[in-house]
Amino acid sequence: MTTLVVGASGATGRLVVKQLLAAGESVRVIVRSMDALDESIKHHPNLHVLQASLLDLTHAQLVEEVRYCKAVVSCLGHNLTFKGLFGHPRRLVKQAVTALYHAIEALAPPKPVKFILMNTSGNQNKQAGESISLRESCVIGLLRCLLPPHVDNEQAAAFLQNQIGLHSPAIQWVAVRPDDLIDEPSVTAYVIHPSPIRSAIFDAGKTSRINVAHFMSQLVLDDGLSDKWQGQMPVIYNA
Repeated sequence: MTTLVVGASGATGRLVVKQLLAAGESVRVIVRSMDALDESIKHHPNLHVLQASLLDLTHAQLVEEVRYCKAVVSCLGHNLTFKGLFGHPRRLVKQAVTALYHAIEALAPPKPVKFILMNTSGNQNKQAGESISLRESCVIGLLRCLLPPHVDNEQAAAFLQNQIGLHSPAIQWVAVRPDDLIDEPSVTAYVIHPSPIRSAIFDAGKTSRINVAHFMSQLVLDDGLSDKWQGQMPVIYNA
């Protein structure tokens, strides 16, 4: 079986691909440019690359991409440029999650496909009873107005929670929420919590991208781990 990774050319997505390949998995990726892929994996025998913009693919094309996949991992995000933050598509992640879900649903898989979404600790999980201070709520409100990617992340997670829910026959989802992302050369100790243990705005912790990639790849590889966090939005911090 195979895992589809979207956002595979990003800082975290490429690490997810490398870790899955290192574990012997077959991986499919959708990237706009081959140049964006890590040189060390471009010609890997277990890697299949479709060069395209995900949102330009038809429903039928997406169905073919997810066919035979046991898992889909989304590390999609907005580039930290003016165009990336404020240009179109403003709802890149939400649109991609929605399109991928409908492609999987159309196949009526005999067993739910794992769907792992990279989100953000700044996205409050109200269904889990999370609350934030008035001061933090004001800052989050400003982010919603000023930074379209924040709303995009919120809406993508809300689609999984409200439209898909916990008992979908098509997908078994987990939305992983890292805190302040940093780069580290190797996997280190990290901790997973059901909800944030510190303020994402005023007391953010550090989370290395390679640790996020490790946790997400383990959710793909380890059925017990994915069952444990199914339908939840775990927060990951470096230990």
